[in-house]
Amino acid sequence: MSTSADTPRAAAPDGVAIVDKPADWTSHDVVARVRRLAGTRKVGHAGTLDPMATGVLVLGIGKGTRLLGHLTLTEKVYEATIRLGATTDTDDAEGEPLARTPADGVDDAAVRAGAARLTGAIQQVPPQVSAIKVNGRRAYKKARAGEEVELKARPVTVSEFAVGDVRRVPDSEGLLIDVDARVTCSSGTYIRSLARDLGASLGVGGHLTALRRTRVGPYDLAGARTLDRLAEEFTAVPLAEAVSVAFPSRVLTEEEARRVAHGNRIPAAGLGPGPIGLFAPDGSVLALAEEHPGYSKPIVVFA
Repeated sequence: MSTSADTPRAAAPDGVAIVDKPADWTSHDVVARVRRLAGTRKVGHAGTLDPMATGVLVLGIGKGTRLLGHLTLTEKVYEATIRLGATTDTDDAEGEPLARTPADGVDDAAVRAGAARLTGAIQQVPPQVSAIKVNGRRAYKKARAGEEVELKARPVTVSEFAVGDVRRVPDSEGLLIDVDARVTCSSGTYIRSLARDLGASLGVGGHLTALRRTRVGPYDLAGARTLDRLAEEFTAVPLAEAVSVAFPSRVLTEEEARRVAHGNRIPAAGLGPGPIGLFAPDGSVLALAEEHPGYSKPIVVFA
């Protein structure tokens, strides 16, 4: 999904680009476009967004790609709309309709109580149409081939499932209810599954109709740029700033910096398990490290 306006340019500096993903684009589509805009093929994303979803997609540029595996583990925040009274085979509006159950008997208090039951440390079954691998194959490929997909529940943490506006939508097959909600959750949480499970707990079924991610770790919509804006002027968070914003920081001595640049251990500083950003005396970022009893071990070396 590139445009004729995308012209080759000098490679962008190492860092992180925060994109406001448009609807109907896959995360891979965004990566492909940004490769052209950034002038490098070394671009990757931290945490996929479904094509229907919009909002914060964190991309690593150059050496910034080495941060991505660690950024995918951070907390995420979403604004969602859930439709109660109808189910689909994908648990969202892009799927085929499965069943309709009029939601006339569901009041606002029941909706909020249902959301409360799905808050905290919970066991969540991912959607059948998902990228999770089952016996070496993606679940969505098996499901679309008509195969039965049995996914196991996984532990996730939903620290906030706040119900906002609740709207009743008359329909020829019975009342539907649209619920706006804000969800703050751990990595690996499926908002589609929350919609499905909320509807199931209320006895009417449910699916996701809109989703916007507003934050990934420290990166939010305030710092995000649309693809059109990036096409006009490509900007990214420099690598050192991206590390200092996302992780605890430690400035090393010259000797410590020399050791870390060669991948060697240094004494621990009591900053927690990590990852921890390690910086040279001149402020340049050297590495990410984990702390163990008595020592700090580089896990990603940028120098």
